[in-house]
Amino acid sequence: MNILIVCDSKMPVSPYDDKGRQAWWLGSGLSESGHNVTLLLKEEVACSFAKTLVYQEKKPLSEQIPDSTDVVHFHQEPKTAPEIPYIITLHENVLAPRTLDRNTVFLSHSHAQLHGGSVFVYPGVDFSTYTAPDFSAKRIWYHFLGNAARKGRNIRGAIDIAQKSGGRLHVVGGTRVNFRQGFRIPLSSSARFHGMLSPDGRDSILNSSKGLIIPLLWQEPFSLSVVESLYFGCPVFGTPYGALPEQLGKKPTHRQGNFPASGSVEAYYSEFGSLSVKKAELIDAVKAAGEFDQIRCHEYAATEFSSRRMTDDYIRLYEQVIKGIPLNAEAPATKGIDNSALALN
Repeated sequence: MNILIVCDSKMPVSPYDDKGRQAWWLGSGLSESGHNVTLLLKEEVACSFAKTLVYQEKKPLSEQIPDSTDVVHFHQEPKTAPEIPYIITLHENVLAPRTLDRNTVFLSHSHAQLHGGSVFVYPGVDFSTYTAPDFSAKRIWYHFLGNAARKGRNIRGAIDIAQKSGGRLHVVGGTRVNFRQGFRIPLSSSARFHGMLSPDGRDSILNSSKGLIIPLLWQEPFSLSVVESLYFGCPVFGTPYGALPEQLGKKPTHRQGNFPASGSVEAYYSEFGSLSVKKAELIDAVKAAGEFDQIRCHEYAATEFSSRRMTDDYIRLYEQVIKGIPLNAEAPATKGIDNSALALN
C-alpha cells in the first residue's frame, strides 16, 4: 500500500510527545512491512524510512495528497475529509458534545466508549529505541513519568503517596516552577524533579525504580508512561480511570458503558500493578512493590504494546476502509467528558 501519514507534531520526535512518537513508530513499522510511506508534516525533516512533505496551510489538502496514495492516516482531525480512503486517530478527549467521523480510531476501549465509538488500537512502542532493562539493578525509589503540570495527572497525589509509603519520588517530564505562577507544586523532601531528561537519562531513572505512581484524576485515553515503566520491570500504582485498567490486563468487553465517565470501577489488581480510588490501599500496594515480578512486567509490555503489534492492527483498518467499509457502524457521538467526579479518597 501507498500510505500517507499526516501529523501536526514536531518531528523528529520528542521523547515526551506521545502522538508524534506513535506516528513516527507506525511509519517505520509500515515501511519495514513493505509498504510505501509518506509523511505530511509541519516542517521538512530527515527520515530514513519515508518520503516527507511539508504541509501548506493555504493550499487545499486534496492538492497535497500524492496521486498514488491508497489511504491517508490523520493523527489530527482534518478540516475536510479527503475523497480517498482514510482513517483518523483521535489522541485526546473531546470535552464538548459533538459527532465525530465514522472512520475515527480511538486509543483504547475506554476512550472509544467515552466518545460513543467502538474501534480502537492500543498505541505501541518501538522498544529498540530504549536502553535494555537491567533487572539486576538495585531498585531504590519510585517514579512519576509525564507532564507534571497537567492537573489531571495529580502529581501532588503521587508525591503524597510516595512520602507516606516511606519512599522517594523521582519526577521525569515536568518541573515544579512556572515563571508566571511560581511554585505550582509544594516543596517536598520526598520528591526530586528532573524536568525533560534525555532518553538515556529517563531510562536510567526507570532502571532503578520500584514502580510508577500515577494517581490520575482524569480519563486518560492511553498512557505510554505505563508501557515504558512496565518495560523496565516497574509495576504500576494508580487510579482505575481511563485506560489504566486495560493497560494492566483488564480485558475490555463490548458492552456499552463498561467504562463510564463517572469512574464507577473502584479498584483493579493484577500481576502488573494495583489501581484503587482509596489512597490507603495504594500506599499499602506501593509498599509491596518488591513483590511484583519485574521480568513478567517487562515481557507483558514487550508483547502487548509493541509498535509491531500496533502496525499490524492499523494495516487491518487500512484494508477495511480501502474496501469502502467505515470503521464505526455509526458516527461516534460524544456527550462530552466531565472529570469532576473522579477522586482519590
